[in-house]
Amino acid sequence: MLSKTYQPQEIEAKIIDLWEKSDVFHFEDDPSKPPFTIIMPPPNVTGSLHLGHALTFTLQDILVRYKRMKGYSVLWQPGMDHAGITTQILVEKALEKEGLHRQDLGREKFVERVWAWKEEYGGMIFKQQRLLGFSPDWSRERFTMDPHASEVVIKIFVSLYREKLIYKDQRLVNWDPKLLTALSDLEVKNIETKGKLWYIRYPVVGSDEYITVATTRPETLFGDQAVAVHPNDERYHHLHGKFALLPLSNREIPIITDEYSDPEKGTGAVKITPAHDFNDFEVGKRNNLEPLNIFDMHACLNEKVPEEFQGLDRFVARKKVLEALTELGLLEKEEDVVHMVPHADRFSGDILEPRITEQWYVDAVTLAKDALETVKSGKTKIVPESWSSTYYHWLENIQPWCISRQLWWGHRIPAWYAPDGEIFVAHDSTEAHTLAKNHFGHEVFLVQDEDVLDTWFSSSLWPFLTLNWPEKNSVLERHYPSDVLVTGLDIIFFWVARMMMMGMHFMKKSPFKNIFLHAMVRDEKGHKMSKSKGNVIDPLDVVAKFGGDALRFTVAALTTPGRDIRLSESIVENNRNFATKLWNATRFSLQNQCALKDDYDPSTLNSPLNRWIVSEVATLNHAFENALDRYRFDEAASLLYHFVWRTFCDWYIEFSKPIFMGSAEQKEQEETRATTAWVLKIIYHMLNPFMPFITEELWQALSPQSEMLAKAQWPFNAHKTKQLIDENASSDIRWLITLISAIRTSRTELNVPPSTILPLHVRDASSQSLSRIDRFLALLQRLAFVRFDSSAPDEKLKGTIQCVVQEATYVLPIGDVLDVNKERARLENSLKDVIKDIQATENKLNNKEFVQKAPEDILEKNKARLSEGLEKKVKLESALANLS
Repeated sequence: MLSKTYQPQEIEAKIIDLWEKSDVFHFEDDPSKPPFTIIMPPPNVTGSLHLGHALTFTLQDILVRYKRMKGYSVLWQPGMDHAGITTQILVEKALEKEGLHRQDLGREKFVERVWAWKEEYGGMIFKQQRLLGFSPDWSRERFTMDPHASEVVIKIFVSLYREKLIYKDQRLVNWDPKLLTALSDLEVKNIETKGKLWYIRYPVVGSDEYITVATTRPETLFGDQAVAVHPNDERYHHLHGKFALLPLSNREIPIITDEYSDPEKGTGAVKITPAHDFNDFEVGKRNNLEPLNIFDMHACLNEKVPEEFQGLDRFVARKKVLEALTELGLLEKEEDVVHMVPHADRFSGDILEPRITEQWYVDAVTLAKDALETVKSGKTKIVPESWSSTYYHWLENIQPWCISRQLWWGHRIPAWYAPDGEIFVAHDSTEAHTLAKNHFGHEVFLVQDEDVLDTWFSSSLWPFLTLNWPEKNSVLERHYPSDVLVTGLDIIFFWVARMMMMGMHFMKKSPFKNIFLHAMVRDEKGHKMSKSKGNVIDPLDVVAKFGGDALRFTVAALTTPGRDIRLSESIVENNRNFATKLWNATRFSLQNQCALKDDYDPSTLNSPLNRWIVSEVATLNHAFENALDRYRFDEAASLLYHFVWRTFCDWYIEFSKPIFMGSAEQKEQEETRATTAWVLKIIYHMLNPFMPFITEELWQALSPQSEMLAKAQWPFNAHKTKQLIDENASSDIRWLITLISAIRTSRTELNVPPSTILPLHVRDASSQSLSRIDRFLALLQRLAFVRFDSSAPDEKLKGTIQCVVQEATYVLPIGDVLDVNKERARLENSLKDVIKDIQATENKLNNKEFVQKAPEDILEKNKARLSEGLEKKVKLESALANLS
């Protein structure tokens, strides 16, 4: 027997143990079943479970469990990413505590330490994933640095290099002076920052004139190669072709014309520093300006600047440059500005420095063409479709992809250098030496490239790498492409587009049939979660408090396409209460001897009540499957919630109580008990993808001899579902529910005590309504607390409740139980207060100054207050109208 109270922590621990001991999620491809495949976005080896993981993996698990029940051969491929930069940072910090630096160990020993760290801490997130009931075949776990993955990464690099789609080039990159590595454009976060705009006078050579430029980075002036003005800016026509004297360096630089200069901004003249600004780099290329790199790898000024500034940190140099310009009378003025400053998004958090370096690049422009076409042609669909335009825009404007990182942890670039700089790209050292010997005609000493590959390079191969490509095998043949990628829209460029490029190039088909992009999880006020704000919700804390099922159901229910998820513990708590409701309903049913019967046939029932609930189940199934097939997790969750809580618990169980207590014949009692058990069975099956723990536990209680719910088949097929829909029974019970609800609502609004039995009269009723009253009289009287009086209502009665349902008016005299005049006065006073509050709130929301200045959460509270007030106004007006 089920315990009296629902204790999710105890149940979930027990069910996890049951699943693992039985190896219930083991994947073995069954050719007789249609394949269904999802690849798990590999979490970082450094990671612990956060809400983004909880959301992504929950949505995937819902689809995986649903498709297993539907009879598919389901592969949910798990794995983990080596997370090059993040992992190296963590291990270096651990070394610092020992008083060591990675250079003290050397590359080989340092990498050994990273592997040891991975073995000790790397599996933590997988353990945490189990707490939320995720069901991949964990034995198939792949790691982006395991031997097979490493072989594939090298093979892909060599192949792309030989196709001239990977090359080495000197370009401007985002340089992290703290981590001492290049980052891709996607790893940059531009943060709005308060700063200064300094106006600096550059003397015009051969005259007493100055040309003034405005800059937020005066320390870079040593790298200036020109001053640019717009060709149509009449203020500077007389300076075209002349030279300016670079302050503090006394180096002459040309005054050039370029449309990049905006006459409306600053002075209309801009300093051009090609080696330290991305826009200036492009101006430099157009005007044949040689980039001059004035920073070392630590963002300190190098030997290319005057001696007194050499070795200074960029921000120390800024201060000294400004002091020197002031002494020379060349600093005209300064202004406060707010501008965007590039930071390392996911790693050091340091301010980045644009810097000319030699790096390895992928020709993303070429690879993007097929990745773009497969979505435009509809072969791969992006859901919601609105995100397709974002995908198109990025791929149509894509830049070369910088794939080299100045790190030690990662896939080392398979390139070897001869003493003269000749490069040999090969699968291993032996092949590189063979290539070198063929080139030079003799053995030469080779040195392997020190850099490693961008982590996203290896993870872009994930959809086929994890299926043992390039080996031909049945799993790869049947499970590539995968059916759907479920991931956050924040990595559409980091990961999704890159997988599309690699998949189209090497597999000649898209890695995904569908791409479902979910929004971000935010706090209840819509703010991004961050440690600095103190608004981070730890999913493990939520699970410990309310259970994994409640969190899973919550994030799924809040996943509305294109809309960020606003999460609060109160919503999770409500869904824990939902689980409790189902627990109590099951316990009540078992106490009343409800049990599954082998010969039960839902299409042969006699009771209208039972035919109705079976019809509701059939209708629910159709809508539920339709919602999941469209990735409308929110719709599917809402359907289940309302059916379980309202239809089944609030109505069917309540309707069944007098039957269980002996008010019906034995045959109807047995039918109702069997129907109740059958409906619970369907609920468990349909709810299992969302709440696998509680449904597994309740299924074991209802049907202890059956196999685990995790192995069960879907309980419906489309043909059977249609046969079970009974419009007549549904129409009858809907009428009964509508009438009882109308009476209950009116009683509540007028403060009529629930225990007070009111007389009920009916006026203008059709023969159908009278027949229904006759058939369902006992239920109507019991649940609405009324006593039916077939006589016509006395038109002279003072104080009645009147409810109109279809063609009939139902009249309940209340003059004997309430002071009607006093009640009317109370309602009128309440209505006045509500109208007053509505007007005050509307005035606030119509005030433009308030709307512009008020924080977002205050605006939302006022909008909610207005909505609640309008709803209350309607109810009060209805109550007054009923008080005839």
